[in-house]
Amino acid sequence: MTHAIHRAPRPAPGGDGSGRILVGTASWTDRSLLESGWYPEEASTPAARLAWYASRFPIVEVDSTYYHPPSLRTVQAWRDRTPAGFVFNVKAFSLLTGHPTRPGALYKDLRDTLVDPPERLYLDGVGPRIAEEVWRRFLATLAPLHEAGKLGALLFQFPPWLPAGGYGRRRVLECARRCAPMRICVEFRNRTWMEEANRAATLDFLTEHDIPYVCVDMPQGHLSSIPPVLAVTSGLAVVRLHGHSPRWVGGGVEERFSYRYTEAELRRWASRVVALSRRAETTHVITNVCCGDTSQRTAARLAALIEESRGTGDSARPSRAGA
Repeated sequence: MTHAIHRAPRPAPGGDGSGRILVGTASWTDRSLLESGWYPEEASTPAARLAWYASRFPIVEVDSTYYHPPSLRTVQAWRDRTPAGFVFNVKAFSLLTGHPTRPGALYKDLRDTLVDPPERLYLDGVGPRIAEEVWRRFLATLAPLHEAGKLGALLFQFPPWLPAGGYGRRRVLECARRCAPMRICVEFRNRTWMEEANRAATLDFLTEHDIPYVCVDMPQGHLSSIPPVLAVTSGLAVVRLHGHSPRWVGGGVEERFSYRYTEAELRRWASRVVALSRRAETTHVITNVCCGDTSQRTAARLAALIEESRGTGDSARPSRAGA
């Protein structure tokens, strides 16, 4: 399978290969992780676990914010429990990305104004007043991270029913506009965006608006499948590794993301990440394979292989045709 690397029209700082590469995992509080023994016994509180995680990785992706907006106190704790320079990528709340959202996930005072709410809410269906207030509160709550320089990007993972086209592009731009000056990055889950006929136009669109494209490794052959194209469309490059579970469609969350990368796969990805980083100021790599401490072990090994690849002067160069 081709792993093409789209070149941004202008070189990014760090294009000499010195760009920072931050490797981490999606979540540090997953139940199966807590039960795996990865955390030492003394890391028995939320504060201690985050501190332990941050002593081993420079970045984490906050997954819980997709399911429920965080409180201001929680975000302040994230800021205060991590060292200077630590980075949080935060997943956008499902209502804001166009996914179905449980009424119980909505802010209580807003939920109480809904008359006979359906089982699932959508942004277009809650009315402009509630929609505006959700946007305002979600972004205001993240301000402490942003002001501390610890907010990397807001991850907008769009649903499989958002295809490439004018409406989809307007949705992306609206999200970027609303979040500014916070940065967003974009992960598509409808294959039309990265089909060969649309791929260049999609990446050129993101480059034009300085929006990072999220490169993915995921199961193929589904409507939601995006090919593993490595693309730099901004100063920030983002890679998310979801694995290749055969239960991607129809399985529960743990089944969909249950996968163990082989040593050979990780070596190939280390080389690709190093090549990608030559076109970006900073590259974020997130392992999103669950079950126990699989993500943490995968991220640690990948980080070591990336350092090894950089140290040996890996000569792989970005190419639109392949890498």
